[in-house]
Amino acid sequence: MISKNYWFWIVSILSLIAISSAIVAEVVFKLEPCSMCLKQRYPYYFIIFLFIIFSILKLKQRFWFYLGVEIASIYGLFYSIWHVGIEKKLLPGPESCSMELKKAESISSLKDQILSKTVINCEEVIWSLFGLSAATINTFLIFLIFIINSIYILKSYASKKTNS
Repeated sequence: MISKNYWFWIVSILSLIAISSAIVAEVVFKLEPCSMCLKQRYPYYFIIFLFIIFSILKLKQRFWFYLGVEIASIYGLFYSIWHVGIEKKLLPGPESCSMELKKAESISSLKDQILSKTVINCEEVIWSLFGLSAATINTFLIFLIFIINSIYILKSYASKKTNS
């Protein structure tokens, strides 16, 4: 099993790679993210933020880092599983994921709705690798982080409980 010290670095590097890949896809390959894609980035930003704080302060007790990663992973799993469900047409998406327009009282309000709507539909898979959408790959990655991080938290808690 990977030591706790390495996991601190690995989870941070995985988060940095995930965010970098998303930004490269957006900027270099002009793949516009939908609103669900953007929400799936938040856990990685949060993990990177925690990593920077713990590194700057040189904190060796990293239980709060692991707990933050766990909470971020749960958030990320929620949105990534939901997004995969939307892509497979098993779950409905939020309003920001569709081009549905509400009844407008005037041409001006209709124009405002059209101009403010997201162009990217969450149901459309705009990028895939080996038949797996970016949302699916993200689900696997965040689930891997969640599982390994859970193991570290449980091991840390169990070892402290037996030492007491």
